[in-house]
Amino acid sequence: MDYTQILLKPLVSEKATAVKEGANQVVFFISPRANKIEVAKAVEKAYNVKVTAVNVVKRRVRARVKHGKVTGQESGFKKAYVTLAQGEKIEIFEGV
Repeated sequence: MDYTQILLKPLVSEKATAVKEGANQVVFFISPRANKIEVAKAVEKAYNVKVTAVNVVKRRVRARVKHGKVTGQESGFKKAYVTLAQGEKIEIFEGV
């Protein structure tokens, strides 16, 4: 897979910002078929940085049930916490 198919979009939230500042990690939504090795190579190719570790979190599709009946579904997703090497930075939304 090409890195544009692996890295779907960066995650911007309070937790992702805190992790970025504290642990030198960046969070991305990734393809459900991607693995840690592919994610590391994609980030290195797309942003020209050195990746030291990748942690993947997966949330399954969840059904909303009300009074015993399924009323809807929440889609699942997969995201990656990418740890960068010391001194490396990805300038995604700096100065916005």
